[in-house]
This record gives sequence, C-alpha cells and structure tokens, in this order.
Amino acid sequence: MQGTVRTYDAATRSGSVFLDDGSRLEFRAPAFDAGGLRLLRLGQRVNLAVAEGEITAITLSTFPLPADPSVS
Repeated sequence: MQGTVRTYDAATRSGSVFLDDGSRLEFRAPAFDAGGLRLLRLGQRVNLAVAEGEITAITLSTFPLPADPSVS
C-alpha cells in the first residue's frame, strides 16, 4: 500500500499519511523504526505495511518494506 506523508514529528518519530483513496492513517515510532528511516518530509511518497488497520512499517516508495515488520 502507498500513501503520502501528511505530518511527521521527528521528536516522537510518529505522524500520519494520506492514503491514495484520501483517507488518513496515523503511524507511531515502532512503524517508523521498522522501515529503517531517519526522517520523513511532508508530501513524500511512502510504502506502508498495514495490519488490522494499523501501520506496522513505513518506508520510502523506492525502498522495499521489511519482510516481517514485527521484527526490528
């Protein structure tokens, strides 16, 4: 699944994304950490791993998602 970064707080490593259908999902630090990123910029395209309506990993659209987002 892909989306666009809507908000990002570097201090908490959390934020939110707009999905392509216009809906919004929030992510927390564990999802950010699972993707191996250092920062995000507003408007950046990202790949998302989603389980049970929650983002479990987020990374840049040019990077692959981790094989198992629950393992960091």
